[in-house]
Amino acid sequence: MAREPASATELARRLGLPRQRVNYHVRELARAGLLRAAGRRRRRNLIEQRYVATARSYVLAPALLGPLVPDWRSIADTASADYLLALAEQVRSDVTRASQEAAGEEKRLSTLSLKSQFRFQTPEERARFAEEIRRAVVDVIARHTSPNLRENGRPGRGRPYRLVLTCYPLASGIEAEENAVSQAEENEKGRTS
Repeated sequence: MAREPASATELARRLGLPRQRVNYHVRELARAGLLRAAGRRRRRNLIEQRYVATARSYVLAPALLGPLVPDWRSIADTASADYLLALAEQVRSDVTRASQEAAGEEKRLSTLSLKSQFRFQTPEERARFAEEIRRAVVDVIARHTSPNLRENGRPGRGRPYRLVLTCYPLASGIEAEENAVSQAEENEKGRTS
């Protein structure tokens, strides 16, 4: 809402809310670092402070929900969107913590990411793909890693890693949006070359 500099009064008008209420929240957002001062301007007999967002978008950690945070271990349907979203939050949380730890030790966090986009023509094709991927991943893990737990239940040797491999259908329109962004980036590169 505040991508361009705006005062609490302007924001209140856009949102259809009382100015005093919006002003309180604007000050709290500025105190939290989500808005920053963007100059002042005279408006009648007053000087209005204007603010602008400090980023184009924000990611709020579901951990803010406390005990309501989704936990993949408590979702029985491992093929559901809820399970995948909870798992994605686990990945985000794990990587954030490991990244902060590495930065504190002035080390680089080594990760592996794989992204691919493809199509299945039939459910049978999708099922065969899933089974072959599962077999291949289990085989590679068995050949190249140490056991996560020893027979006595204690952790195995080496640093633990977590592998999350997901496959999900794209929502309609996403492909067109991504293609438009890629085309815009290519056009921009062509202009700057």
